[in-house]
Amino acid sequence: MDLIEHRQILNDELNHIINNYDEFKQTINEQKQNPQNHSLIRQIDRWETNSIEKIQQKAQEYREIVIKSLQTFINDIETKFNDLNEQIKQIHKENEFNEINLNYLTNQLIEIKKERNNSLNISIPQDSSPFITDISIFLSKKPRWDKWKQNAITVAGRNGQGQQLNQLNSPAGIFTDKNKNVFIPDHSNHRIVEWKYNAKEGQTVAGANGEGNRIDQLNYPTNVIVEQQNLSIIIADQENRRVIQWLNQNQQILIPNIDCHSLTTDNYGFLYVSNGIKNEVRRWKMGEYNEGAIVAGGNGKGNQLNQLNSPTFLVVDEDQSVYVSDCNNHRVMKWRKDAKQGRVVAGGNGQGRDPNQLSNPQGIFVDDLRQIYVADSGNHRIMRWCEGKELGEVVVGGNGPGNQSNQLNCPCGLCFDDEGNLHVVDFNNHRIEKFEILL
Repeated sequence: MDLIEHRQILNDELNHIINNYDEFKQTINEQKQNPQNHSLIRQIDRWETNSIEKIQQKAQEYREIVIKSLQTFINDIETKFNDLNEQIKQIHKENEFNEINLNYLTNQLIEIKKERNNSLNISIPQDSSPFITDISIFLSKKPRWDKWKQNAITVAGRNGQGQQLNQLNSPAGIFTDKNKNVFIPDHSNHRIVEWKYNAKEGQTVAGANGEGNRIDQLNYPTNVIVEQQNLSIIIADQENRRVIQWLNQNQQILIPNIDCHSLTTDNYGFLYVSNGIKNEVRRWKMGEYNEGAIVAGGNGKGNQLNQLNSPTFLVVDEDQSVYVSDCNNHRVMKWRKDAKQGRVVAGGNGQGRDPNQLSNPQGIFVDDLRQIYVADSGNHRIMRWCEGKELGEVVVGGNGPGNQSNQLNCPCGLCFDDEGNLHVVDFNNHRIEKFEILL
């Protein structure tokens, strides 16, 4: 029976590949049958008809590109300047600043001025044609995220373990919004706290009534997501075995009786929840919380490709493939939509600290290049794997457990802000660390 089922899985995979090949073949055939429809041919035809008209058309086209690009460029600069201006107003209002704050503001303004002076690069070749001199425009692209400073800045929980608003107690996850505000499941304080950008302390946004199982209480929350549209907060309330929503201090249990650990959503309106006891990941349509559908695991505890062992954190990509930290199997798995089994995309070579190993992986992040970032908790480091590669590389940490700015102690969550800065949940140091990107 196992062999028959395995053969069926292979056949399904083969059919999926065949469909992809057929789609590509159809595209090639269309291009072969209608070569005159190619945009380059149409450009040549216009050149042949009237070179002067070509000059006018090209000139107008590039004027529009440059004007649009300049507008975007100036708007970006203006947004950054306005953010900096708001910080200056806030510092001036609070009247609590020092030389470090002033140096930071000065350096930020210098950087903005430098960026303003780096205008679009436009070149006009002089030897292209006797009839027309074409224009080449090179628009600079953002460099992809690659390296980060190895000494972090503590952005939340600078004052050690505790329950005050400027402290954290075993933070378990992280969520950042577009304004760089950070939402943290303050695990052992049984609350969700929000730290505004550059704030000195947080504010409790859920669970301000202590540990408990009342509707207005939390019990060791492990993960949180914030819906930007209505500012509702969805929480994995682990020890109360429920997924609960907070909206304007009103609470609603979305999914009861579930050993939830981590949550995420996709672009199609689905909520995903990992279950560390049943060793599975289920998916629900938002607003329709029935039994849900298993999308990963669900075949008991184990280390086979169709099994999980204490799944923790989740990521879902645009194809609705589920990436899950298979914690006690020391690997990260990828389950394609409707797949019967997953495949290893990080770790999977036993527990250890070699470049091809992980130790109790926790938080994960997948970027646009399908690079997988993993909070390698037991090794006190953040790793990066390129999908399909056998070896990972250390991004930050890896200097043993410690509380120095270049050390981590059981990191359990991670995320990136829009600028590419890496935020790490430093669990045993009771803090959130920001590693700034090196451009």
